[in-house]
Amino acid sequence: MSREQNISQRPLHTGPRRGFGYGPGPRGFVPGEKAKDFKGTMKKLIGYLSDYKLSLIFVLILAISSTAFSIAGPKILSKAITKIFEGVMSRITGQGNGIDFEYVGRILIILLALYVISSLFGYLQGWIMSGITMKVTYRFRKEISEKINRLPLKYFESTNQGEILSRITNDVDTITQTLNQSMTQIITSVTMVIGVFIMMLSINWLMTLVALLIIPVSSMVIMFIIKKSQKYFKQQQDYLGHLNGHIEEMYGGHHIVKAFNREQKSIEKFEKLNSTLYSAAWKSQFLTGVMMPLMNVIGNLGYVAVTVLGSWLVVKNRIEVGDIQAFIQYIRLFTQPIAQIANISNILQQTAACAERVFEFLEEEEETPDNPKQIDLESIKGDVEFRNVRFGYRPDKTVINNFSAKIKAGQKVAIVGPTGAGKTTIVKLLMRFYDVNDGAILIDGHDIREFSRKDLRSLFGMVLQDTWLYNGTIKENIKYGKPDATDDEVIRAAKLAHIDHYIRTLPDGYDTVLNEETTNISQGQKQLLTIARAILKNPRILILDEATSSVDTLTELQIQKAMDNLMKGRTSFVIAHRISTIRDADLILVMDHGDIVEMGTHKELLKKGGFYAKLYYSQFEKEELAG
Repeated sequence: MSREQNISQRPLHTGPRRGFGYGPGPRGFVPGEKAKDFKGTMKKLIGYLSDYKLSLIFVLILAISSTAFSIAGPKILSKAITKIFEGVMSRITGQGNGIDFEYVGRILIILLALYVISSLFGYLQGWIMSGITMKVTYRFRKEISEKINRLPLKYFESTNQGEILSRITNDVDTITQTLNQSMTQIITSVTMVIGVFIMMLSINWLMTLVALLIIPVSSMVIMFIIKKSQKYFKQQQDYLGHLNGHIEEMYGGHHIVKAFNREQKSIEKFEKLNSTLYSAAWKSQFLTGVMMPLMNVIGNLGYVAVTVLGSWLVVKNRIEVGDIQAFIQYIRLFTQPIAQIANISNILQQTAACAERVFEFLEEEEETPDNPKQIDLESIKGDVEFRNVRFGYRPDKTVINNFSAKIKAGQKVAIVGPTGAGKTTIVKLLMRFYDVNDGAILIDGHDIREFSRKDLRSLFGMVLQDTWLYNGTIKENIKYGKPDATDDEVIRAAKLAHIDHYIRTLPDGYDTVLNEETTNISQGQKQLLTIARAILKNPRILILDEATSSVDTLTELQIQKAMDNLMKGRTSFVIAHRISTIRDADLILVMDHGDIVEMGTHKELLKKGGFYAKLYYSQFEKEELAG
């Protein structure tokens, strides 16, 4: 999933969320992706909640109690209103003492106590549920984080970064919101509907029947608006993603846009996307906005019908005056949770889809588990052997065919060959980013699968063609491979990499912070910092993949001298496209289509006049022509 898709999937809080027939919820009626296996996913999600059974039971009791106290309020208030009405009428007719304020006062005190207790229970259930939700969210993110470290490299090479980030952020956030809001809302809504229905029946069955007739009408209106607005909500989310993606591209590549005079085209594309988004957003917002007035109209018609019928029943002495007021309140309390339940059912579908994506990630195939033997890392010299190695990224396509070679400790081994020959693949197999399909790679006679991955990779130092630095100080970036290094060791490594002088010219020196994109230093300086990092780590085996490709000729010569000093006494694998940089290698492996086609020193291979000689002279001719 791309970043723009990631952005587009964030929930939109649209439209009114409170009122007759349109209850509150984590989101409005926004259509979402549905889960492929709703029941199975929800079962797994409930499994995560099973650790908090007692807390959930307590939340259930609190939610029911809070709702029950809230339901009792209108009925009790009706007694006060009836008493006031009777007092006023008795004063008018001259047959009584007027309003019994003592009785009314007691009712109001009881009501106050009820609503305070209801609010307290509601607060407690929210507080407990928030705690449960955060613990579940923490567990999800912890498991995802741990899972990332157990996944093989092939997963990350075949999956977009935005896809993984979306599962950690958007999907987990959606689950959090649902657990925190919708679960207790389901309990309170169901309790409210049942309780209010019973209270309405206790007042009058005929008025209850009239009130129930409002529900089908309001439901039809809601479903009609939802059906009409769904396509606009989807269009709104899609174009929000497209617009964000365009902005991100233009911001990230603004220098390219300017260099090719594409500013006007960029503006035109933005305006086109923005206009489409405006149109979709306006229509979706209008449709959700019109829902509230329509629900109010239907609700008011219902109130009129109930009031007229209730007045007639009062005249017939079938009910009391206060019961009309109580009944109107109950209608509001009755229709609102029904709309909430309808809203929550849609949210649960989207939550199940998000949970399913998270569970799919957690169930991805992991790296082959380590089965390490006790190997003394201090005794490792650096002998490396490739023994009949076969490997392919896909079972049907072999990249390395029967590769065999022996490298003695301390040797400088150069790997050359055309693009796609398998040079970088050899490095990935050495580091055990991938396991060989057949054969074995040995270090000092030990199969690399006998090491734990952590121990194996601690033996290597890498400087790649693509530099990797992160948002932090220069000192922190150099110390990345050896966090406990002293400042003196960092400075020494920087001097050997010929970057110390440049660092000292910066205002904050080694404490200079590299920005998120590390664009505040040049590409060559980035490469020098990664070389300093490798020097500081002081590994047994070095891997240099075009380590000097981003620096000028003079700096390359300086680095080459530092590298020569660094490689003394260490096994070094140097992947090079420029053959002129590896003439002094102890052994050159010439690869083509996954096989070693030639092996020897620079002079030996030139004498053969084979594949290596053709590569060398073709580059030499290019350099001559360039000169």
